[in-house]
Amino acid sequence: MSQQPKQPNYFSHETAVIDSGCNIGKGTKIWHFSHIMPDCEIGENCNLGQNVVISPGVKLGNNVKVQNNVSIYTGVICEDDVFLGPSMVFTNIVNPRSAVIRRDQYVKTLVRRGASIGANATVVCGIEIGEFSFIGAGAVVIRDVPAYALVVGNPARHVGWMSEYGHRLEFNAEGEAICKESGQKYKLEDNKVKLV
Repeated sequence: MSQQPKQPNYFSHETAVIDSGCNIGKGTKIWHFSHIMPDCEIGENCNLGQNVVISPGVKLGNNVKVQNNVSIYTGVICEDDVFLGPSMVFTNIVNPRSAVIRRDQYVKTLVRRGASIGANATVVCGIEIGEFSFIGAGAVVIRDVPAYALVVGNPARHVGWMSEYGHRLEFNAEGEAICKESGQKYKLEDNKVKLV
C-alpha cells in the first residue's frame, strides 16, 4: 500500500512559490505571488501577504506579520511577534554595486520581539531594532533603535516611547507611565524603558 504524500501544516496560495529546503511552521499563511527560498526558517502562525520574498537563510519567529510587497533578504532575523508594514525595505549590503559581487559580505540585521516597522520604512543593514520599538511610516533607519523607542523621519530620530500595545507613553516626573489600553506600567531610567 503506497503512502500518501504528507500534507503541509501551513497554508500557501496556489500562486506562491515555495522552494524545497525551507522550514515553515504550523498555522502559517503564505499569500498570492510570494516566493519562499531554500534554507529559510518561518515560525508558527506567521502571515505573509501578497508579493513577499523570503531569501535563503532568513529567520522569522512565531506570529510574524509581513504585509504586501516586502522582501526579506539574507542576513535578516525577526524574532516573535514582529510586524513588517506594507512595502517596507530591508537591505543587506552596505555598499552595493551592480558589477561587484558581494554575496559573501551580507550584513546581519536583527529585529527584536514585538517590534513594528511602518509602511515604506527603510532599514539599513547591520543594525538592531529593539524589542517593542516602533518605526514610523517612511522612516529611514540607519542606526540601532532602543527597546520601546518611537523613531520617525529621514534619517530616523528618536521622538518618544511606545508601550507593548503600541501606544505612546507619557512619563511623569518620577519616570513612570501607564499604557492607556493595557494598564501596564513602565519605568524610564537612564534613557531606557522597561516594563515593571
